[in-house]
Amino acid sequence: MNTDAFSIHESNVQRYGRSFPAVFTKALGATIWDETGRSYLDFLVGSGALNYGHNNPVILDPAVEYLAGKNILLSLDMYTAAKRDFIEVFVDTILKPRGLSYKIQFPGPTGTNANEAALALARKYTGRSSVMAFTNAFHGMSLGSLAVSGSASTRELGGVARHDVIRVPYDSYPNQSFDSAAYIDAVLGDPGSGVEKPAAIILETIQAEGGMNTASAAWLSEIQRICRKHGIVLIVDDIQAGAGRTGDFFSFEFAKIEPDIVCLSKSLSGSGTPFSIVLIRPEIDVWKPGEHSGTFRGNNLAFVTAGAMCKMWSDGQFTAGLERTAVKLQRQLDRLVEKFPKCIEQKRGRGLMAGLKCHSSAIVARVHDLAFENGLLIEASGPNRDVIKVLPPITITDDELDHGIEILDQALQEQTNDE
Repeated sequence: MNTDAFSIHESNVQRYGRSFPAVFTKALGATIWDETGRSYLDFLVGSGALNYGHNNPVILDPAVEYLAGKNILLSLDMYTAAKRDFIEVFVDTILKPRGLSYKIQFPGPTGTNANEAALALARKYTGRSSVMAFTNAFHGMSLGSLAVSGSASTRELGGVARHDVIRVPYDSYPNQSFDSAAYIDAVLGDPGSGVEKPAAIILETIQAEGGMNTASAAWLSEIQRICRKHGIVLIVDDIQAGAGRTGDFFSFEFAKIEPDIVCLSKSLSGSGTPFSIVLIRPEIDVWKPGEHSGTFRGNNLAFVTAGAMCKMWSDGQFTAGLERTAVKLQRQLDRLVEKFPKCIEQKRGRGLMAGLKCHSSAIVARVHDLAFENGLLIEASGPNRDVIKVLPPITITDDELDHGIEILDQALQEQTNDE
C-alpha cells in the first residue's frame, strides 16, 4: 500500500493512521476493507461516531434520494423542509416518548461546538463565569472545551491560560470510599470553602477518553439534586455516550434524571456526517437572535440521515435487539476479565460502551497491535492509555460480535504467553 502522500504531506499531528497502517477504501456495517481487499471488524467506529455501522442502508438510502433530488444542502439557520422533518421526528420519536421537553439549538457541526454553546448559555443565563468540571473529563478541542477537560496534556493545548474552571472529583475518584457528590454539596454550601458557585456543572455519564469511568445512577441523581438546590445549570455532554451507545438513546436515562442542557453529536447523524445539537430546558433558552452562530449549522444532509436514525427507535425489534446485544457483550467481557487476570484489572462502562482496564499501557499497546494484525480495530483510552475501548456498532450481528471478541481473546492470550 502506498502511504507516501500521508507521510510526506500530512501534518505530524495525524494519529490514527500511525495506529492502523492501512489504506481503507470501503465499509459496510461492522466491516471495513483496505485497498488490498483485506477486511477488518471495526470496534472503533469513528471514536463513537458510527454507532449504527458504516453505510447503514436504512440511514443512507434516504440521503442518496435526497442528494439525487438536487435539494438544499447548506442553509445556515434558515427554514428548510429537511430541518423541519428532523425536528418533528426527533421530538416525536426521541423526546416525547421519554417525557422530555427541550428547545433545540443547532450550533456548528461538532461536539465541541455544542459544548461551547452550552457553556456560553449557562454563563449568560446565570450571570456567573465559573464552571465546575470533573477529573478525567474530556469535552473537546476548542478552548472552552479544553478548559473543562481533565487531562493535563489536553488542557495545555492552545498555548493560553484557561480560567473560571473548578475541578472536582468524579464518581468514585480517587476511590470508592470517597463521596464526591457530598463533597461538592458541602463546598458549595460553605461560605468558607473558597469555592464560588458556578454557572454550570458539566459531566459525562461515562468518561470515554478519561478511561471509561462510569457514573452510578445514585451519583448522577445526587448531582442533579445539588444543581437544583444551588441554582446551577446541569449540562450532560452526551456526545460519545449518547445516540444509542449505552443501550438507551440518552446515556442518562437509566438514572432517571433530566439535565438542563444536553449536548449531542458524533452518532447523532447516524452516518458519520458532522452534526450536533444542544437541547435546552425552555426557560434557560435566553439567547437573542443571532447571538450564537456557526456557518455549518444547517447541514441538511445530516438532518435527513439523523431523521432516519431517529425513526429506528420506534421499531421495537430494533430496540429489543440492541438490548440483547448489550447483554451479550457485557457477558463476553466478564469472561475475558475472568480468563486473563494477569492482563485485565476490571471491566468498565455500560451497555455497548465498554472498556477493559489493564495492568499497564504496554499490555494495551500490545493487544491493540495483535488485534489489528488479526483484523480487529480497537483503541486505548484513559490518561495512562491503559484501557481498551470496546465500541462495536450497536447494530452488529451476533456472529460479528463473537468473531471480534474471539480476536480480542487471541490477542490477550498471546500477550499472556509473551510474559
